[in-house]
Amino acid sequence: MGQVVFVPKEIDAIETRVAASPETVKRLVGLGFQVVVEKGAGDASRIPDADFSAAGAAIGKASDAGRADLVLKVRRPGTAELAGYKRGALVIATVDPYGNEDAVAALARAGVSAFAMEFMPRITRAQVMDVLSSQANLAGYRAVIDAAAEYDRALPMMMTAAGTVPAAKVFIMGVGVAGLQAIATARRLGAVVTATDVRPAAKEQVASLGAKFLAVEDEEFKAAETAGGYAKEMSKEYQAKQAALTADHIAKQDIVITTALIPGRPAPKLVSAAMVASMKPGSVIVDLAVERGGNVEGAVAGEIVTTANRVRIVGHLNVPGRVASSSSLLYAKNLYAFVETLVDKETGTLKVNVEDELVKATLLTHGGRIVHPNFADAKVEAAPATAKAADNAADKAGPGKTTPGKAADAAPKKRGRKPAVPAAAGDAQAAAAPKKRGRPAKAAKTEQDKAEQDKANRTEGGA
Repeated sequence: MGQVVFVPKEIDAIETRVAASPETVKRLVGLGFQVVVEKGAGDASRIPDADFSAAGAAIGKASDAGRADLVLKVRRPGTAELAGYKRGALVIATVDPYGNEDAVAALARAGVSAFAMEFMPRITRAQVMDVLSSQANLAGYRAVIDAAAEYDRALPMMMTAAGTVPAAKVFIMGVGVAGLQAIATARRLGAVVTATDVRPAAKEQVASLGAKFLAVEDEEFKAAETAGGYAKEMSKEYQAKQAALTADHIAKQDIVITTALIPGRPAPKLVSAAMVASMKPGSVIVDLAVERGGNVEGAVAGEIVTTANRVRIVGHLNVPGRVASSSSLLYAKNLYAFVETLVDKETGTLKVNVEDELVKATLLTHGGRIVHPNFADAKVEAAPATAKAADNAADKAGPGKTTPGKAADAAPKKRGRKPAVPAAAGDAQAAAAPKKRGRPAKAAKTEQDKAEQDKANRTEGGA
């Protein structure tokens, strides 16, 4: 009997995605795993239990998590879920650890090896595992669709015998993965699109999609990008000039979509209340960063706010989940690609190699300890089992696993800084964005790896 992979039904009320697809289930079974999918896990993503069964999975219940060697999730497991996991189990999910240090400590106390997929390094080897890009791409698309639904006019220009309908003007703030997809989608719908970003490289990307780039292009702007493709913090003088240009432009727009989001930090405010007040009645603003405080003054998470001048500010939560059928397929593929790297080629079982660059970048907790350098200062209360007990639990879990206690000792202990990678909203930094102080993970050891990571960052526009 092979090791058990469990795919639960997400318990968060706003989460519609699932961490597996029939395709990835079939591949996991092909690797020798016994796959158990909780009943109804894929319903909100339009994947019925029958499809999972046909791919080789057993349909189970939530309590089956207790025998799983690997748990695949969309969101971080809560305390109640962790209580049902066995010590030594691997948990792969989007953990959202910044600002949730107590939850990270709970993962350590539960004795699970938790991997944060959003920390995956931006290198060629890991491109297929990049959950930020796969989900941000769909968020950018959905943002335009949501804006069009709230906007009570046509987006394309239409010339008829009765007269001409002017094209809608759409302004995208932040040109990363989500921003680029928003530009492409708005253009396909016939809108006149403009976009802004403080990175010079974004200008060419915007133009390639048929949109117009807006920025204060002075000498400071020309040097506003780091070697890794990230935006530098701009001077107060530049920020003031950019804000003035943006404010004048926003007043003439029909739709504004903001995408600036930075992991572990509040979203930068890009649109002030005065800017919102300057917009025409019926205009729409979609804030993709609302879950982190929002880019727009007056945005409310989970609500559509109508201002006194009848501007609608859309603050939907979990935007990728609004196209769950598509986003689940991509997310599941991201997770499978990572799981494949954790399978020992000799034994065919799961093995946590703490020296692997992908493991170093993503492993948060292991052997009852918090091992990620970005959370070195986080405190874990006394675990319910000793190191020796944790080792025994891991041994019972099956062959091929690294002993948790020893693996934790081997884990990197140097202190790191928070990564400056745009998160699930996925987008590039705006002029007011805080200074980026590091890359997502310093896993690459060789000069070749470092060069490869810089190249990957530049290719994706820093998103």
